Amino acid sequence: MKKGPGRRPQSAKRQRFMELRARGWSVRAAAREVGVSRSAATNWTRGYKTYRNGVEAGFVPPLDRLEVREISARYLSQDERIEIADLRRSGLSQRAIADRLGRAPSTISRELRRNIPAGRGYQPFDAHRRATARRARHHRRRVDTNDRLSAIVTELLGKRWSPQQISRHLRQRFPDEPSMRLCHESIYQAVYQPSSRFLQPTRLAPHRRSPLRTGRDHRRAHQRQQRRRPRFQQPMLTIHDRPFAPIDRSQAGHWEGDLIVGNNHLSAIGTLVERQTRMLRLVHLPRADSDSLHAALVARMRDLPPAMMRSITWDQGTEMARHLATAEKLGAPVYFCDSRSPWQRGTNENTNGLLRDYFPKGVTLINHPPEHLRAVEDELNDRPRMVLQDRCPADLFAALLASSGPSVLRR
Repeated sequence: MKKGPGRRPQSAKRQRFMELRARGWSVRAAAREVGVSRSAATNWTRGYKTYRNGVEAGFVPPLDRLEVREISARYLSQDERIEIADLRRSGLSQRAIADRLGRAPSTISRELRRNIPAGRGYQPFDAHRRATARRARHHRRRVDTNDRLSAIVTELLGKRWSPQQISRHLRQRFPDEPSMRLCHESIYQAVYQPSSRFLQPTRLAPHRRSPLRTGRDHRRAHQRQQRRRPRFQQPMLTIHDRPFAPIDRSQAGHWEGDLIVGNNHLSAIGTLVERQTRMLRLVHLPRADSDSLHAALVARMRDLPPAMMRSITWDQGTEMARHLATAEKLGAPVYFCDSRSPWQRGTNENTNGLLRDYFPKGVTLINHPPEHLRAVEDELNDRPRMVLQDRCPADLFAALLASSGPSVLRR
């Protein structure tokens, strides 16, 4: 029998714990399911320090999936290593231990030679970790071995393209070169690896260390925060007065708008997105009030033909208090969404999320000149979109402007 309390079932518990973690269970839920304490589960997940006489003596690394995975019987298991340690302490020779385990003497000899650290005795759990580390195959990623592919990925990440957009672009650009393709998960792993060379600020968003929209340098759970918006008390026209449903995008020229607000609501940038092509226009605002927004909207949108300026949909914010004057100047009605219904302006909400890469929350927005806004606008409009079959908003919008009847976009 294996000595020590719970050694046999503990191995099975670790294996079950790692299986649950791989399926997305939290540490607490997986620990409760396998019947171990939360501190033990945390140690398995994060590793832990060891102390001797009150002094830190070492660090036990976190569990690796290879340590608990069932492997071929050709290799020594953790239970066999525990038995080797027990039999060795009892004074048995290597040949006697091999006879007891049904293994070749050379197997025991190699095990004791390879997995005993200098100045210490044979420790079965440490020996199992060492053997697991040698068994792991560390393949280099294609993005690390292919310089041409790496340069393209670096360039597109510098333009803040998402891994999905880069993956689709590579498939379209190199249809006959499988070596120039990457799935989006490979790009995520390359960005998330420690000391990744892809974790560097971009020219138009130097405050963001990560090229990903989330700004993360490692995987973690998603956190969704509700966006608080001021309400417009008496909208003249609601979204229910609009002659088409929120999901209808068959006609071009309908825009959705909102403000990106800076710290303490003292500065803002106006955002307008065309519903069909996802074309973005940014509006520089010296102040976040209704007069400034009215003047900026009229100056920014009056160059569009009537077929491409049919309506504007806004939320119930008091910055649109002069909506009647704006509608008269632009020749297009202004509709207002219902309270707490941002999905009614889904295109604009999604675009505002993209813009937060360049204009993060909690900072002032008054220092961004119109030239910088145009550069951000151009970068987003030149980015391919999956919903547009990997075409760019700028190209589609230009095609509609040049066509004789730009009311419907054929896909």
